[in-house]
Amino acid sequence: MHRTIRGGYRRALPIASTLALGAALALSGCGSESDGDTIGVSLIVKTTSNPFFVAMQEGAEAAAEDAGVELSLAAGQSDGDEETQIQAIENAISRGDAGILITPNGPGVEDALIRARDAGLYVIVLDTPPSDTEAADITFATDNFLAGQKIGEWAAAQLGGEKAVIGMIDIFDDKIVSVDVQRDQGFLDGMGIDTGDPEVIGDEPATGQYSGGEFEIVGHEASQGAEDGGRTAAENLLSANPDINVVYTINEPSAYGAYEAFEAADATDDLVVVSVDGGCAGVDAVTGGIIGATSQQYPVKMAELGVQAIKDLVDTGEAPETTEGLDFFNTGVELVTDQAHDGIDSITTDEAKELCWG
Repeated sequence: MHRTIRGGYRRALPIASTLALGAALALSGCGSESDGDTIGVSLIVKTTSNPFFVAMQEGAEAAAEDAGVELSLAAGQSDGDEETQIQAIENAISRGDAGILITPNGPGVEDALIRARDAGLYVIVLDTPPSDTEAADITFATDNFLAGQKIGEWAAAQLGGEKAVIGMIDIFDDKIVSVDVQRDQGFLDGMGIDTGDPEVIGDEPATGQYSGGEFEIVGHEASQGAEDGGRTAAENLLSANPDINVVYTINEPSAYGAYEAFEAADATDDLVVVSVDGGCAGVDAVTGGIIGATSQQYPVKMAELGVQAIKDLVDTGEAPETTEGLDFFNTGVELVTDQAHDGIDSITTDEAKELCWG
C-alpha cells in the first residue's frame, strides 16, 4: 500500500528545516522503509521529447530504487500540455502518494497542485518555479536568471565591441512561465541591456547600448522548446533582419533548430549562439561550434534530491529548506564554453562532459 500523509500535516511542518545539499547527497544511497509501508512519489515532467526531462526521470528512478520509494512517472504530451499533467496530479492524490515532483507546463496546473497539498501530499516543483507560491512546498531548480546572465555576459564579451543584432528565441508566446521569463531577462541583463519590467518578455528597448557597444533586438519568437520550433523561430527572425549575429535560445533543442535555419541561409559566419541546458548533446554542440556557450544545469540532481527529500520527510518529519538568500533550493549552474573570457567564470567542454546528462 502507499503511505498517505493526511491533510493538516503539511501545514504543521516547518519549511525551513535541516536538509542541506551535502547531507541530501550523502543520504541518497540510503533506503529504509517507513513503518513498513511503501512511500509513493510521483514525478511529472513537461515532456519526454527533451533529454533534460528524460535524464530527470532516469535520476529519479535510480534514487527511488536506492531509497525504497515507489515511483510513478508521467509526462505531458508536449511542452505546454497542462491537461495531461493535471490528470497525473489527480492520479497521485487518488493513489495516496506521499509527494509529487513536477516540472509544471504552465500556471494551469497550479490549482491541481494546491488540491494535492490540501490532500496532504508534499509538492516539490523542479526546474520551473510556480507563479502561485501556494502551489508548492518548495522548488528545487537552477537559478535561471543567473543562467541567462552567464550566457549574456559571455555573448557581450565574444562580440568584442561589434554591434549586437539579436534574435531572441523563447518557449511560449501564449502563456507566461517563470523559466522562460527569467532566462530571457537574465540574458539581456548579462548583455548590459535594460530589461524594463523584469517580469515581462519583450518590453526592453529595441535599440540602444549594451556593455560593449550598440545593440538592436530584432524580435522574440516562440519555439515551444523544440528543435523544429527553433528552426521556424529563426527563419522568422531572419526574414525580419538577415544581419542577426547573436541568437539567444531558451534551451539546446531550440538552438539546434535555430542553427539549421542560419546554416540554410548561409548566415553562420561570426554567428554567436547561446543557450541553457548543458546536456551531453549540447556540450558536443559547443565542441562542434554550433553553440558558442551554454549554461549547464543539473536535472539529475534535482530529481535525486527531490525523491530523497520526500523520503526523509516521511521518515523523520524534516522538510527541505531553501538556499540562503533565495526563495528556492539552488541546484547549481555553470557556464560551458571553449572560448573563455577574462573575468567570466566558465568550465571547458571536457569538464562539462564529466557532468552532462542525456
